[in-house]
Amino acid sequence: MTPADLSRTVLHAVRRAVDEDALRAPVPARVRVERTRPGGSGDYACAVALQLAGPAALPALEVARILRERVAAEPGVGRVEITGPGFLSFTLDAPAVGDRAVLDAVREQGLAYGHGDALRDEILQFHHAREVRAAVTAHAVRRLVISQGARVRVSCEQASDPDWARLGVTVDAHGTPPVPLTEVRPVPAGATAGELLERLGPDAARWGLLRPAGHDRAALGPELLVQGEANPLFRVRYAHARTRALTRGAALLGFTAEPAPHPEPAPYAERATHGGSHAEPAPYAEPAAHGVGPARSARSAQPVPYTPHVPPVPYGDAAVLYDGAARPLLDLLADHPGVLLAAARHRAPDRVARQLEAVAHAFFDFHDSCPPLPVGDEKPSAAHRARLALAEAAGTVLAGGLSLLGIRAPEHL
Repeated sequence: MTPADLSRTVLHAVRRAVDEDALRAPVPARVRVERTRPGGSGDYACAVALQLAGPAALPALEVARILRERVAAEPGVGRVEITGPGFLSFTLDAPAVGDRAVLDAVREQGLAYGHGDALRDEILQFHHAREVRAAVTAHAVRRLVISQGARVRVSCEQASDPDWARLGVTVDAHGTPPVPLTEVRPVPAGATAGELLERLGPDAARWGLLRPAGHDRAALGPELLVQGEANPLFRVRYAHARTRALTRGAALLGFTAEPAPHPEPAPYAERATHGGSHAEPAPYAEPAAHGVGPARSARSAQPVPYTPHVPPVPYGDAAVLYDGAARPLLDLLADHPGVLLAAARHRAPDRVARQLEAVAHAFFDFHDSCPPLPVGDEKPSAAHRARLALAEAAGTVLAGGLSLLGIRAPEHL
C-alpha cells in the first residue's frame, strides 16, 4: 500500500462512516497522510479526526475511534492507533509488499507515475505578465495541474516574446482578460529569454527559473552549467543517466530487473562501498558487446571482469532490497505522487525540483552501498536484480519529474 492508497483508504472510511450515519460531517475532498516523524508511532499518521471533530460536534477522540474500526479492516493496514488528541497512526502490513507495490507502480505507469485525477473537476485559468520567468513558471504549472486531471488555459497580458518558444513555452491567449484570473507572478528574472538562452541554453535556463520558490530571486549564473556536485541540475541528470547505464550494463551481463514467476530466496550479498565523490565519478564503461575486454565500475578505477549470461533470477528477499541503504530512496519514490499533487495545488514547480534533488541524492547513496551491477568476480544474483529494479524506478521518477519541468533527461552525460 502506497501513501496515496492509504489516503484513499482513509477517505473511503470517512465516507462509509457518514453513509452509515455514524458520523455527521461533510466528507473532505481529500485526506492528507504524512510519514510519521521520528519518535512517533506507526508508519503514517493523519489528523482527519481533528479536522472533522468540529463539524461532527464530537470530540476528536470519538471521531478517531469511529474511523479506526473502519480503516483497520482494510487490506494492507496492519494496525491503527489513536495518539495525542485524536491523531490516527497507521502501521502497514508487510512493508516489503508495499515497497514492491511502489516499484510495480513505477514500472507500470512509467513517466506518468504520480499523475492522477485529484483535480479533475477544476477548470483553471492562469494569467501572467510578458516576462520570461512568469511565462516559464505558468507553463510548468500548466503541466503540473494537467498531470492531476485539471483543465487549464494560460494567457499573457501582451504578445508573447518569440524566444519563449525556444524554451518550450506556449500561451493560449493575449491581452487583458475580461474577468480577473489567477495571476502567476514570480520575482522577475532580470533578463530576457534570448539572453538566458544564449548564456545557458533551454534546460539550464528553465531549471534556474523554476528551482527557486516564486518569491525568491532566481540564480541564473554560470554555476548552472557546472558539470559537478555543486550544480543540482547536473546531479539530477547524471543520476538519471547513471540508472540508464546500469540497465544497459545489466543487459550485456545477461540479466534484467524483471521478477521471476516463482520468487526464490537469495542470500544477502555483502555491500561494497566505493570511495570518491558523487560529483565527478569515473565514467561508466559498459562491457564489450561480444564479451571481450573488461568493464569499469562507475565508482572505481578497478576493472570488472565480464560475466557470461546467467539465467533470470527474481528480485530477491526483503533483506537485500529493503535494507537501510534502500529505505530513503524507496520512501521518496512512494512519496512522489503526493509531492506532484502538492506542487500542482500550490502552483509550485520548485517543489518538484527539490524532490528530484532528494531522489538523486538518495540514489547515489544507495548505489554506493549496494551496487546494482556485480563488482569484481561476483556473478549476477537476486540481490543485483533487486537493486537494479530500484535503480530503474529512480531513473523513471527523475525522467518524469524533469519532463514536467520541461527539461530533457538525457541517457548519456
